[in-house]
Amino acid sequence: MSAEALAQHWAFGAYLLVIAAVCALMLTLSWLLGGRARGRAKTDTFESGVVSVGGGRLRLSAKFYLVAMFLVIFDVEALFLYAWAIALREVGWAGFIEAAIFIFVLLVGLFYLVRVGALNWAPTDRGLDSDHSAKID
Repeated sequence: MSAEALAQHWAFGAYLLVIAAVCALMLTLSWLLGGRARGRAKTDTFESGVVSVGGGRLRLSAKFYLVAMFLVIFDVEALFLYAWAIALREVGWAGFIEAAIFIFVLLVGLFYLVRVGALNWAPTDRGLDSDHSAKID
């Protein structure tokens, strides 16, 4: 191992040691300087000065998570298109055709999501006819 490589490993080891020391110092100082008083009011949770009522677990519709996944998926595709736009001169017409195919596949996926109702947030009619009157047998 050359002297230069050994110096780089030594510098990286010293860097890791300093990081560990800083983390240990911060944890120790927070433990030493942190508040010790315990009481009913101090341990209660609150948001913006308002005392919480009820449980902290909210049941959210799966549609919130679906929209979040769609957002992440389409953001990643936007990053791909941004990289393509930066390299437009280098990739030429072949890159343009590939990007057009990529955008076409994205649009097909988006139209599919709209068609299956993944983006429809309106409540569905349950047990009602088209004129919204109750069924009578």
